[in-house]
Amino acid sequence: MKFGVVVFPGSNCDRDMQDALQTDLKKEVIMLWHKDSDLSMFAKGDCIILPGGFSYGDYLRCGAIARFSPMMQSVIQFAGSGGKVLGVCNGFQILCESHLLPGVLLRNANQRFVCKNIYLKGIGSVDKPLKIPVAHGEGRFYADEVTLDSLEANEQVIYTYCEKNGNVTEAGNPNGALRNIAGICNMQRNVFGMMPHPERASSAEVGNIDGRIILNALLMN
Repeated sequence: MKFGVVVFPGSNCDRDMQDALQTDLKKEVIMLWHKDSDLSMFAKGDCIILPGGFSYGDYLRCGAIARFSPMMQSVIQFAGSGGKVLGVCNGFQILCESHLLPGVLLRNANQRFVCKNIYLKGIGSVDKPLKIPVAHGEGRFYADEVTLDSLEANEQVIYTYCEKNGNVTEAGNPNGALRNIAGICNMQRNVFGMMPHPERASSAEVGNIDGRIILNALLMN
């Protein structure tokens, strides 16, 4: 299984993701420049990742310009053919702007940039919540009630913010996201978006490898 990591002007987590996949998970990674469009080296079973950062300086809205890049047009086609796509933080914002995922990411409820470890539960968190870092100013997931109900009914909410003990509460929500939503997927379950950064919790050197659980659970099956 190969991975492609898209590099936009303003990406700052692309090399973190590359290192997590190559060094920690021993996977082949190809870096993809935003102005290119060739994905012919990837098969349906491979995965394209949109990393965190500030693509195109976050002008207009987060991810609003990145959605029009040549590479994103190819990523949209790749996802439409069943290929796996993961967007982390700014990558999640780009997926929503590209309409590959529903909803939108708004400014945090406290109007401040949040950078800390949080807890979440969902895919891969079998016995206990996972500790994963967040670092964003616009990570508050928002959608209308019909969309939220549909996401929950179709089991498209893949991660939910919680406290260390697993309780889903306002105190465990770092940004005010509706229904404590930290990550979602599309109905076909091949496009995933999440605000927390699993690539920053994948090395034993940082004392936390919970991110490996997420990357393995989402992408390696």
